[in-house]
Amino acid sequence: MFVKKLVEKAAKKPGGNSDGLKSSEVDPRVVFHYGIPSGSTMFAYDSIQKILAISTKYGRIKLFGKDNTQALLESNEMVPSKFVQFMENQGILLNVTLKNHLEVWDIEKKVLSHVHVFKEEITSFTVMRHSCYMYVGDSVGNISVLKLQEGPYGIVHMKYTIPLSVSHGNITEVSGDTAVLHILPQPTAESKRVLIIFRDGLIALWEIRESKSIFTTGGNMLQSLSHEAKKVTSACWACPFGSKVVVGYNNGEIFIWSIPSTTTPRTDTASDRGSQNVPISRLNLGYKIDKIPIASLKWDYAEGKASRLYVMGGSNSVSENFLQVLLLNEHTESRTIKLGLHLPEPCIDMEIISSSEQYKHKQDSLILLGKSGNAYAYDDCLIEKYLLQCQSKSPTSLPKEVKLKMPFADSSITIAKFITDSPCMLSPADEDYIKMAGNIPPLLPSETKQKDGSHLYSANFSGFSKVKNLYITGHSDGAINFWDVSCPFLIPIFSLKQQSEDDFSLSGIALTALYFDGKSQLLVSGDQKGTVRIFKFKPEPYAPENTFMSRPGSTKKGNNHVIHSVKLIKINGSVLSMNISYSSRHLAVGSDQGYVSVIDMEGPTLLYQNHIASEIRTGVISLQFQTRSLHGFEKNVLVVATMDSSVLALDSDTGITLSTNRVRPKKPSKALFMEILDGNDTLSRGSNTSNGQDLIKGTALEDGAPKQIALLCSEKAVYVYSLTHLVQGVKKVYYKKKFQSSSCCWASTFYSPSNVGLILLFTSGKIEIRSLPDLSLIKEMSIRGFTYSTSKPNSFSDISLCGSSEGELVVVNGDQEIFVISVLFQKKTFRLLDTISHIYRKDLMLSQEGLACQPKKKGIFSSVIKDITGSKAKHVPHVEIEDARESIEELHTIFSTANFPSDTENRDNLVTDEDEIDLDIDDIILDDPGEKPKEQSMLTALNKEKISSTFQAFKGKLKQMKGKNQKSSISEKQQEEKVGAVDQIKKKYGLSSSGESRVAKMAESKLQENSSRLQGIGLRSTEMQNTAKSFSSMAEQVLRIEQQKRSP
Repeated sequence: MFVKKLVEKAAKKPGGNSDGLKSSEVDPRVVFHYGIPSGSTMFAYDSIQKILAISTKYGRIKLFGKDNTQALLESNEMVPSKFVQFMENQGILLNVTLKNHLEVWDIEKKVLSHVHVFKEEITSFTVMRHSCYMYVGDSVGNISVLKLQEGPYGIVHMKYTIPLSVSHGNITEVSGDTAVLHILPQPTAESKRVLIIFRDGLIALWEIRESKSIFTTGGNMLQSLSHEAKKVTSACWACPFGSKVVVGYNNGEIFIWSIPSTTTPRTDTASDRGSQNVPISRLNLGYKIDKIPIASLKWDYAEGKASRLYVMGGSNSVSENFLQVLLLNEHTESRTIKLGLHLPEPCIDMEIISSSEQYKHKQDSLILLGKSGNAYAYDDCLIEKYLLQCQSKSPTSLPKEVKLKMPFADSSITIAKFITDSPCMLSPADEDYIKMAGNIPPLLPSETKQKDGSHLYSANFSGFSKVKNLYITGHSDGAINFWDVSCPFLIPIFSLKQQSEDDFSLSGIALTALYFDGKSQLLVSGDQKGTVRIFKFKPEPYAPENTFMSRPGSTKKGNNHVIHSVKLIKINGSVLSMNISYSSRHLAVGSDQGYVSVIDMEGPTLLYQNHIASEIRTGVISLQFQTRSLHGFEKNVLVVATMDSSVLALDSDTGITLSTNRVRPKKPSKALFMEILDGNDTLSRGSNTSNGQDLIKGTALEDGAPKQIALLCSEKAVYVYSLTHLVQGVKKVYYKKKFQSSSCCWASTFYSPSNVGLILLFTSGKIEIRSLPDLSLIKEMSIRGFTYSTSKPNSFSDISLCGSSEGELVVVNGDQEIFVISVLFQKKTFRLLDTISHIYRKDLMLSQEGLACQPKKKGIFSSVIKDITGSKAKHVPHVEIEDARESIEELHTIFSTANFPSDTENRDNLVTDEDEIDLDIDDIILDDPGEKPKEQSMLTALNKEKISSTFQAFKGKLKQMKGKNQKSSISEKQQEEKVGAVDQIKKKYGLSSSGESRVAKMAESKLQENSSRLQGIGLRSTEMQNTAKSFSSMAEQVLRIEQQKRSP
């Protein structure tokens, strides 16, 4: 209660915490992301710009471009993606979320430009190449056409539609799931025909201009043919001309169907349907035996016999034949040539990426996405070579996968330090950093062969004074690596593997603690076995290494130009914390067994060792040297924080405990961080600083508060104590903040130009910025995709966390990804951020404009024109070559016109005035209905008069329309020269200039049909009325007879 009142009093003080950290000083944000994001779910690829997109279940999309460029996009909501697809070479990425929201991303600006909310459930999504149009299929079976509108970007719902009733056929015969699963524009005729594949197995080839299906196959007859119900799960073209399509089913079957690709369309008849429902080929790859659904199919066109089909089974299945590649082309083979790829985990997506076209020998890679979120790569050229060799001779060794990870992650990071306040006098220029970043091995093996990162450790490393942002990592194998993170790529500058004066090999023991002081050229490391190594560096600049092509750390000469001496000392337990007193040159070391060891570094000599026992949890997590006035005398104090959240003080010279009482919360939790803050503008810190003494500017405490405080953070709360009371063993909490939603996993202090603040990172990924000493919340943010799990005993977490005194945080997630987070507002700690995140190349788009009419070389449409026109030996079917520009202009007219007006009006005019409702003939149900509720019959009778009057009005309008159409046809020849370009296109596809003639004919035929039905209903109504009258008279007569009998 006392603490609560104290906090309330401080909050009510005039001006509040006017001298503390202000919200205008901080802006927590992710400034850079490197690697494969966690929770990855699917790929998308722009084969012209060479951009690979990876979407995640957390609403993040990672982009990988050429020259190691990377960028991270974050949606407004943390929703997984259904479909992700590029508008190739246009700088647009389209993302369909699980909520059926269509996001339009501007890749050049890296911003979300527009979000279109789709009303139905989206089950398929396809972008038409070289255009701004896209097809959207829904769960009902209908297909809508959307258009991307520029300046500013937006989505326009076009009037053109492909309804289920027309594309699928007779709805009464439909018994299965009619969701549209795949929409495949036919190669070389994308603006004319599109293949629609429904989940129930029906395949329909749709003629865009005629608005009808010209070919159907599969469907109900397929079910009867196989004697079992099956659903389509995947499909792709298997021919550059669109004459073959491969379809995978949920029972593991794979069929190849023949599709007409000639310019003369035909409508199939009932007699033809039987032969069409027989696939031309069935692929037996072993999936059907285990009932493994075919999750994904991808066909890659290559010249000769090298065209390949990639088949991936369902992600929940465990099978040796999970992922297979087989030769599939127009040449018929007596046996199936296939290759099984065995990965350590099931896969959920795959993509083929290629190198730049400027290379003579293009290097393609097959990228696979594992269920865990890890990515793997195969050399696709080796896969092709293996399959071709299987045809004639015994193949070479099987291609092996390569896990995509950070280029230098040979061993996991167990401890790290990040220093951004080092006095850097001669920092390299931006051009030098660009050159160094270009030498870093690419994360994706898409451009050149995989580089070995070992040779990149500079043999000409001249010292740390040229490094502005120094990142030091200790690894599980005992290695210590130094990185320049000014870029903010991790540029390796030095690797230290030396264990002693004579031992230069790796110890194989994980490092658990690091201390670095650049001013005194000192590095101290502690490992899991309790070995403490003190490295003394030579004065800078370092002489260049003389060993030719040698790796630093491999020989004595390799380290001799940097390391002056190495000293070792052993303590009890695994090293957890270290600190140095610069006045006495003593090193304090804390272990996981509760030992505090103070060492004279000159020897090194162990001065004393004090064991701090605990009934809850042992381990010393922090040590701080201080000088305090005690009983009128200056006393050297060592403040110790243990893992059970206890804080106590020792005499740093003798190791004697200054008080028998420890300061500890009533409900202690695992302690994470302890720091001493000095109100006299000094801070005793030694973990990341150059001299152990830094200034706090403007953290004056309120009257009556202590000048020196101890900040302790645990998993469940953060506390502010008086240092004087701690030394005396008196528990007095000045400020306290409990964590309710999730546990804290990391904490650190940072400095703005005028104040000090506290960073708290929680297991959920939330980051809180709080002021000191009052712990008030300033700002917060969340790291999407970050999850921290507590490591098991004697093991290390996959997450490595460290921060700098200037508010930069480096989060390493295993060997997969790195987050670089900055806290201070407009703090430019890193260089070349815009250059590294520059994914989209506008100059390439301009150079490709002249090639827009030609199909792309990469993918299933490659070399089509060349094969047709330049290869006389090949026999290819007759296909049409369309002009892309002219076709897009025609599509604008077609898609802007309602091909089924009634469906379009129902979609666009959902709310209208009752007095202006026109009768829609399609909405009049005149067939003999089944049994209806009484209320429905009454409503039908009451609305007869209204329907009749509306029907007569519609009939009059129809006559007027017919008259106008007749006059229009008479004067058509006279006005033919004045017809615009739009009307000429409409005439070309069978539409009149006004577009009303066709509608009038359709309406007239329906009118005649419905009129005959109305007449039949009228006759039946009259007959029923006469019958009712006769029955009524008969009942009255019977009633009179009965009354006469009863009367006396």
